[in-house]
Amino acid sequence: MQKGQILVISGPSGSGKSTLIEKLMKNQSNIYFSISSTTRDIRDGEKDGVNYHYISCDEFKKGIENNEFLEWALVHENYYGTSLKPVLNALNDGKMVVFDIDVQGFKIVKSKFTKGLTSVFITTKDKKELKQRLELRSKNTLSDINHRIINATNEIMCINEYDYLIINDDLSEAYKALESIFIAMKFKTSNLDFKSIINNWVY
Repeated sequence: MQKGQILVISGPSGSGKSTLIEKLMKNQSNIYFSISSTTRDIRDGEKDGVNYHYISCDEFKKGIENNEFLEWALVHENYYGTSLKPVLNALNDGKMVVFDIDVQGFKIVKSKFTKGLTSVFITTKDKKELKQRLELRSKNTLSDINHRIINATNEIMCINEYDYLIINDDLSEAYKALESIFIAMKFKTSNLDFKSIINNWVY
């Protein structure tokens, strides 16, 4: 039986989800953050094995052929994917596995893990706010911003497939919501070992 649980967090670039995840990992224990692999170039300030595992396109395609990815997607002309083995190891160790993946990846993970999964979509209050945040990032070109806005518009149509929605207007309040969800996961009846609980209670 799967001992750990999965928390999938999705949302457009610029929604603040990375900041919220970092804060959650700092304040809560027993978390395994699933680090994705990607074929895109490493950016200033990023570290291999911390932000992503940066690999070549050939390596990634070989991983696809060998079924080494739990999920993978082609985004902005680059491959992104989640290695399966470390996730299974973390779940068997009873860890809370946190994913930061897009809607496409979420649907794949949800199809493979029918139990012990909680999902959260994080976004801004509207498209205008998201665009303003993206414009503040010097690394984003106008083309990048427009492309990300289009992707965000498509992804927002899928929020009804998630368990929770957090509108990140205020970082402090958004974090309180995320942390509350994380804590509540430990008490979801669908994630509990009923047989063990009943045996301990009755006998």
